[in-house]
Amino acid sequence: MEYTVKKLAQLAGVSARTLRYYDEIGLLKPERVNSSGYRIYGPKQVDLLQQILFYRELDVDLETIMQLVTDDSFDPVMALYEHRAHLLNKRARLDRIIATVERTIASKKGAETMSDKDKFDALKEKRIADNEKAYGEEIRQKYGDKKVDESNAKLRGFSKEQYEAMQAKEQEVFALLKEALATNDPTSAAARKLAQAHKEWLQFSWTSYSKEAHAGVAQMYVDDERFAAYYNKVVPGGAVFLRDAILAYLQ
Repeated sequence: MEYTVKKLAQLAGVSARTLRYYDEIGLLKPERVNSSGYRIYGPKQVDLLQQILFYRELDVDLETIMQLVTDDSFDPVMALYEHRAHLLNKRARLDRIIATVERTIASKKGAETMSDKDKFDALKEKRIADNEKAYGEEIRQKYGDKKVDESNAKLRGFSKEQYEAMQAKEQEVFALLKEALATNDPTSAAARKLAQAHKEWLQFSWTSYSKEAHAGVAQMYVDDERFAAYYNKVVPGGAVFLRDAILAYLQ
């Protein structure tokens, strides 16, 4: 079966403009161009488009998709198994969030009483969901699904006291960042205290700690504008200083 741009776009539920763009960047080239100048797509291109759309559903950026599908070791069947595992995890996370929202609605309407533990479970699920939405793609690519899922499971198991302690430590990191930044010296005693507090904050959610992983997170705070904004909105210039303080601390 062969398709023109228009027909393939209708089949896949994407715009013709999207397919033309994929062609322009080399992600999905047509099988051939006919004598009338129309792009023609065959079975191979249909299968590749399916893979691309699976990755897009998982919020993978086009540059990464390009690297994946053009790699000589790319295995379409294994990729499908991976898509399935990712989607099942995503469905499980969404099911937990939906269940919590439904219980909260019932509680607000007086049909159900939520215990304090239930309320904190809702807060933990919201934090996990917010982190997944904002940073999940980068973190999962860098550390793998297993590490991220283990970290989320650890957070879900927190008591009310543990959850509040983690939040308090996060605020301590912000306060120490303001103090240390004033020294303008990432090797200062204040900077070392900041890096130590940041390590302790990470250990609330991490199942294991290593200097290499800590350094990697610190660098991500600078390389990714969303992570940088998280600190810079509270302490202007804070992301770079925090990175430098952590790297000096880890020497």
